[in-house]
Amino acid sequence: MCGIVGSVSTKTNVIPILLDGLKTLEYRGYDSAGLAYIKDGNLIINKVKGRVKDLENHISKESNSNIGIAHTRWATHGKVNETNAHPHNVGKITIVHNGIIENFSKLKHKLEEKGYEFKSESDTEIAAGLLDYYYKKYENIDKAIQKFMKKVDGSYAICMLINDNPNTIYVIKKDSPLIIGKGNNENYIASDVPAILKYTKNYYILEDYEYGKITNNNITIYDKEGNILKKELKEYQGSDLTSDKGIYEHYMLKEIIEQQTTIRKTVNPYINNIKDLLKLPDLTKYERIDIIACGTAMHAGLTAKYLFEQYSNTKCEVFLASEYRYQNNFLNNNVLSIFISQSGETADTLAALKKVKEEKYDTLGIVNVKESSIARALDKVLYTEAGTEIAVASTKAYTSQVALLSVLALSLAYRKKLIKEEKINKILEEFRSITQILTPILEDTITYENIAKEIYEKSDIFYIGRTIDYALAMEGSLKLKEISYIHSEAYAAGELKHGTISLITKDTPVFASATNKYINAKTISNLKEVIARGAKCYLITDEDIKEDNIKVIKIKKVSMFIKPLLTIIPYQLIAYYTAKLKGCDIDKPRNLAKSVTVE
Repeated sequence: MCGIVGSVSTKTNVIPILLDGLKTLEYRGYDSAGLAYIKDGNLIINKVKGRVKDLENHISKESNSNIGIAHTRWATHGKVNETNAHPHNVGKITIVHNGIIENFSKLKHKLEEKGYEFKSESDTEIAAGLLDYYYKKYENIDKAIQKFMKKVDGSYAICMLINDNPNTIYVIKKDSPLIIGKGNNENYIASDVPAILKYTKNYYILEDYEYGKITNNNITIYDKEGNILKKELKEYQGSDLTSDKGIYEHYMLKEIIEQQTTIRKTVNPYINNIKDLLKLPDLTKYERIDIIACGTAMHAGLTAKYLFEQYSNTKCEVFLASEYRYQNNFLNNNVLSIFISQSGETADTLAALKKVKEEKYDTLGIVNVKESSIARALDKVLYTEAGTEIAVASTKAYTSQVALLSVLALSLAYRKKLIKEEKINKILEEFRSITQILTPILEDTITYENIAKEIYEKSDIFYIGRTIDYALAMEGSLKLKEISYIHSEAYAAGELKHGTISLITKDTPVFASATNKYINAKTISNLKEVIARGAKCYLITDEDIKEDNIKVIKIKKVSMFIKPLLTIIPYQLIAYYTAKLKGCDIDKPRNLAKSVTVE
């Protein structure tokens, strides 16, 4: 993985289209880039380790072609280098590929026995070799593709050129997203809709075990048996992906500031009056809620766990999607499984969802991307309205997830009559005032910059909290390590003294939040324990806490349904300014991808 773009045209030079599409997908994260095109019957491949701009500089200005495929790679098999970059060519077959061929080692051995030699460490080159072998064997591309799908284990979104047919792009799909865009005497292929929005808003979605043939004026899609399918032509309803950072130096900063708007936009349908809460799904029949997600989305689920259990009196468990499918989950008809994903394509989350669907239990989703694979598979889906998030480290998508989960928990508490209507109305008013509440937190840049100056040269940083503050500590720690590369860990505040306190030395930074008045004193006691060992402490709180050796960041006192949205923003901005001081590539951190479409 990470990004695929292809185009075939009547007259247009598609190389600028391919490069433009790759630039649009840069927000997904990658380490190398490449493209292949056919000119006068000759296959030409250009690949680089590095950015799309490096690829663009590597291509001759005179290059032109009416057909081509392109890729940005996030390394899974093999080192980050030009040899392992896509496209890969074997014999008459050239492909770009997202996903993982799980049985590639076995396939490689068999192909080598048949005389094939491979240059790279990539599983993708093995896929190209297998397709070439079957194409030569059957002298029929349909049979070759159908045989390929039967023999390959794993996930793949493949875009393919064949030397014998220089006017057609072939595509194959299983478990990794792929769409085909329909234009006027031009057609397109992409792993994500934004890559082609500049050229068309009309597209087909490929489902698992489907393949297609695309020429400049024809799109044919088949099932795994080779039967032609009638597919619905979709029209993209969102806004175009913009590359304009405006006045901001980085997308991440822009997206942090945008949270004033995106949170309100996400919850707006449910907060105008108390009856609006009834627009949300009725969860009263469920005795337990399971939340399944990865990374930042999982942290959003942890905040929801506290709210569901504390205020709606409903048992809630949170699972890492990458572990969920390999364990006994004790599901029954009284359990609701909620899946959270920004992209709607997160491979581990999608795999866990398929497991629950196979067992025919109820599912609900919190997703940002409409028509994504996860959204389509769910029984019910609630969409966040974060818009396209370009920075790899999630900020506005996270707070949109937390906000939507918060009103969902509030709705359940309202239906069960566990919170008085007067209090609910006050909470809804806080949601309606979220822009004004967030403004002073977002504007306190001097505080965040000064803290960043104090910590950016540190090698170890710790985050602690209790209950919902522990969930926020985990997200704060993740943001810092994602973009600044500083080692940081989050602990339940009471656990730090059970071993990890041995790592605290003079001036070790320790961050905490204390937003629950019933246990804030406990968290302060934990901070004093690390201060006694030389730590330098920072505390986010809505209480009037004045302690020597603790730097306090004060937030407004609001309900617990709103408070996580306020608490996380200082963590986001401290991470941002710390990474900026370190000179890091903030929007595209090393080794990370925006949409993790491999397990």
